[in-house]
Amino acid sequence: MLKAVIMAGGSGTRFWPLSRQALPKQFLHLHGERTLIQQAVDRIIGLVGSEQVLVLTNKSHVARTAEQLPQIPKENIVGEPMGRDTAPCIGLAAELAFREDPKARMIVLAADHLIEPTEAFHAAVRAAEAHLDDNPNSLVTFGIPPVHAATGYGYLRRGNPVGLHDGVCVFKLQSFHEKPKQEVADEFVASGEYFWNSGIFVWNAKTVLDQLKLHAPKIADAISRIADAWGSPMQAEVFEAEYGALEKKSIDYAVMEHAPEVAMVEVPFKWDDVGSWLALERTQSPTAEGNIVIGNHVGIKTSNCVVVGEGKHVIATIGVSDLIIVHTPDATLVARRDDEQAVKNLQQLLADRGLSEFA
Repeated sequence: MLKAVIMAGGSGTRFWPLSRQALPKQFLHLHGERTLIQQAVDRIIGLVGSEQVLVLTNKSHVARTAEQLPQIPKENIVGEPMGRDTAPCIGLAAELAFREDPKARMIVLAADHLIEPTEAFHAAVRAAEAHLDDNPNSLVTFGIPPVHAATGYGYLRRGNPVGLHDGVCVFKLQSFHEKPKQEVADEFVASGEYFWNSGIFVWNAKTVLDQLKLHAPKIADAISRIADAWGSPMQAEVFEAEYGALEKKSIDYAVMEHAPEVAMVEVPFKWDDVGSWLALERTQSPTAEGNIVIGNHVGIKTSNCVVVGEGKHVIATIGVSDLIIVHTPDATLVARRDDEQAVKNLQQLLADRGLSEFA
């Protein structure tokens, strides 16, 4: 049976001040009427029932997650005591799925990405499942055809084709590559052999657990002990103690770069990780002046800006260009477009200056 694992532990620091430590990116309305986490669940329903969706988030966000996802059983929303990156998170989900059903199959995806259209996403998942039917020990990842030479993503180098399922191509994965420098990214994209690493996976739960035992035994042993205590009065205590003792490690480092059988689906859908305020330019229609506006804005000689406001508050601008302007009831951001990456540093700066309530 296919189970969906949605990882919702992100902090969304690049979307300050709309995103805060208490309100990470997945809970925001950045595209459409539904929040990102709601859209993540919406697109998976149809492939799995709501009772087969497992959401892993920070323990401080369990209540808000349950509020936004009333169709998901509350016991399927797991609050991590602290963030330990994707390997422990995915490993725990796999262990719980395997103990419920030794033949469980998993799709793992993030709570804060945009994927359209849903039908094409379903086709990609079905292609991955078809590959696993013939290759049960394979681990399948999804590669995004790059639309520009991005330096903010890891890359996947495809190998030879190993399958074609309803028009969706599956390849042997040749290698993983970390976020490259610009000249290397240019070469990757020009070659046509490299794809963005989406962080979406499909595999049999047993397979990924076996690989964790081989390549990350400390993680495998810890999640086994957590699962042993699951549902008992000791669950919370064991969870916190075992998780807290683990180092942070991604599933790519822990497993994917070492596993002997890894395949890549070339996705047929549009994908965006909505990583910063400028990502809104890819999801929203600009004004005649090239501005992206969410909320109430009036501008004179204003161009090439991202302007976001809440409620009835009006943001007025005169004689400015190439800015990011975000207003919330208790904080306002004004930044140059070409310095948007610095936004992620603001939460720590606020904490350092005794302003943690705004972080």
